[in-house]
Amino acid sequence: MADVPDNAPQHCPGTKSEAAGKVDACSGCPNQTICASSLPKGPDKDVGEIKKRLSSVKHKVIVLSGKGGVGKSTFTAHLAHGLASGNEKQIGVLDVDICGPSIPRILGVEGEQVHQSGSGWSPIYVEDNLAVMSVGFLLSSPEEAVIWRGPKKNGLIKQFLRDVDWGELDYLIIDTPPGTSDEHLSVVQYLSESSVDGAVLITTPQEVSLQDVRKEIGFCRKVNLPIIGVVENMSGFVCPKCKTESQIFPPTTGGGEKMASELDIPFLGKLPLDPRIGQCCDEGKSYLTTVPDSPATKAYIDIINRIEKYCDDFASSRNSESGEKKNE
Repeated sequence: MADVPDNAPQHCPGTKSEAAGKVDACSGCPNQTICASSLPKGPDKDVGEIKKRLSSVKHKVIVLSGKGGVGKSTFTAHLAHGLASGNEKQIGVLDVDICGPSIPRILGVEGEQVHQSGSGWSPIYVEDNLAVMSVGFLLSSPEEAVIWRGPKKNGLIKQFLRDVDWGELDYLIIDTPPGTSDEHLSVVQYLSESSVDGAVLITTPQEVSLQDVRKEIGFCRKVNLPIIGVVENMSGFVCPKCKTESQIFPPTTGGGEKMASELDIPFLGKLPLDPRIGQCCDEGKSYLTTVPDSPATKAYIDIINRIEKYCDDFASSRNSESGEKKNE
């Protein structure tokens, strides 16, 4: 069966079965927790509605990392800024970090209010061609804690994907929390028929981060989520005055590049530390336009170009496959 993972036991009922993760054959399977999640199995009308809503979105990119504090939201925001530069593309950012929504602050739209219309929720616009939606816009203050169990998180993510009126988008970038839990399963499940281009995995050079990113790679492979590549963030410190680079987090086991090579996935590049990146995030500014000549800006642009090329190639391959099916 197509929905049986390669490492599944002999009598696996299939990941989309109602019995997934619950029968005796699932005991000891490394996929049991994922399969037994509370997400719906089999046909789901919400998946069809989400597919219809997102049919006007050309590319969908998920930003992941098994580790917290590695800069996923910072990367998401600057990926969006980079893609939106030149005003030629329409970009959307969806923040599904329900308990720690930092995207509104990083993009400079903290405190804005979401409005509803007949066509759905209207996202908040950072620029004319850069829109964002986050649970942060639904809270009474940035300090308010979100204390929710999995089903309520799943419900909000479903509502974001189904009800936000993005309009025509070239890219929808989805920022996720650390781990491989409810939010990640929800996004993958609800986008299962919406042709996600793939995931960008963020790590830092040290082994304590790489360990968790390896788990995220395993998650992607188990749920059949394509991997665009790995980005090594905080890869050395560049002095803003003398431009000398120092290793703050030494890659004791070879860093993200070696890990990507060992696991046979693309390595997109390294982003150096620069204190001005953090300052720009706190102030809601784009580092790419604030410090355009820095080594980190050059590294960002190179990585963004690689992601764009992957997505263009992915779209071409998808269109080619669709054409072949029509001719059969």
